Amino acid sequence: MPIVNIPQPELLTVTPALRLRRFGSVIPEALEWYRDPETVYLVDGNREPYTREKLERMYRYLDAHGELYYIELLEQDLFRPIGDVTFSREDMPLVIGEPACRGKGIGRAVVAALIARGCALGFDSLGVREIYSWNLASRRCFESQGFRPVEATPRGLRYAISLTA
Repeated sequence: MPIVNIPQPELLTVTPALRLRRFGSVIPEALEWYRDPETVYLVDGNREPYTREKLERMYRYLDAHGELYYIELLEQDLFRPIGDVTFSREDMPLVIGEPACRGKGIGRAVVAALIARGCALGFDSLGVREIYSWNLASRRCFESQGFRPVEATPRGLRYAISLTA
């Protein structure tokens, strides 16, 4: 579901080889991402793999609270899904589900594109509800794009970026 009174695009181009595709339904790749114990640890702080039902509940929630997208990477002339991200003023959960795609700057590029979207929509700030203290890659990703810690949470930090400066 788009942000209130703001139409969600079907596609957002991040780079020529990277784009965001509007969520439509659960795809098999997503279930594989969320069955990986290390991915789940970064997302939830535990290693209990998702069931299809749990994944569907999570995606319904995210889709109802922001713009939910699959992250797609161009390989051999075809875009394939490698993760997901939700864009809203209050939170931007991002998952690079394909382990081989982590640490390559994809998350940073996605965050930069969503910051640009927030600026284009006239938002004055964006937030990230919580990044766990042990998720160093996610902390570095958001901090590299200008997000700063604003509040401690039980398991990490809440982040924000001002878009008015």
